[in-house]
Amino acid sequence: MSTHTRKNAARAAAAGALTAALLGLAPLAHADGNPVPAPLAPPAAGITAAHDAAAAPATLDTLSRFFARDGAVAKAKARPRIDGATVPVYTLAPEFVAGTAGAPVAKLEFLASEAVSADGQKASVWTVKDGNAWKVVNIATGDDETRYAAEGAKKLGGGTVFREPQIDAWYVQRGDRVLPLDEDATRAIGAGGTTVESYRARVHRAYGDKLPGSAYARQGMAGGYAEKPADGTAERTAEVRTASAARTGAGSPLNTASTATAAGAALALGASALVVRRRRRRG
Repeated sequence: MSTHTRKNAARAAAAGALTAALLGLAPLAHADGNPVPAPLAPPAAGITAAHDAAAAPATLDTLSRFFARDGAVAKAKARPRIDGATVPVYTLAPEFVAGTAGAPVAKLEFLASEAVSADGQKASVWTVKDGNAWKVVNIATGDDETRYAAEGAKKLGGGTVFREPQIDAWYVQRGDRVLPLDEDATRAIGAGGTTVESYRARVHRAYGDKLPGSAYARQGMAGGYAEKPADGTAERTAEVRTASAARTGAGSPLNTASTATAAGAALALGASALVVRRRRRRG
């Protein structure tokens, strides 16, 4: 077996193991006796294909330019690499917010791979399925997606790690428990976490009147909710100017179009395009 084949096999095994840790448990019952189903999970082959797309030469070239922005490092010296397993990324589901019976807490948005430059910068490469292929649609600063996936697996093994984008909070849910993974989530539900039903009640109070189809949404209010701005958040594009779908209602999990889908509709990120999304970093 060649070195390249062994690396691919090891990478696929690592991706599969992490996915199983995040998604492997059967649905459990919450307080009202109804099951909390697991969200749709990507197949192992899809995770491998997404990882390959993130590690493709064209993507690495784009990452070199990404890491070289603002003179942080010379493009030729960036030498980016994809580090670790590609992970599924979930966000709060509108059906759950609406109180639909049997709705999962979160829905799959995209897959994320951690990229690291030679000088230590980190970025998250987002991929979505486009037909039969997986394509890179966004690069975001930092490693939130993979870092919280790992933390959630440690804190509540077999749970679903998801983000509530309106307050930029990360959680892990398994069965009837929702636990916080960052400061925003801790402020929202407390350090000890809460039940699924209590969490549902909170998000329904906060966003239930702002879902697609609501009067709030019909007024054109950012697709149905106003997302909390993150300190230092900025958007830029290089070489290709695109609509800011990744930061508008089109990117909301409480809207009919996901962030990744909206970004993918604008461009397939590669050698000719760059989408940079800077976000607040935590400790």
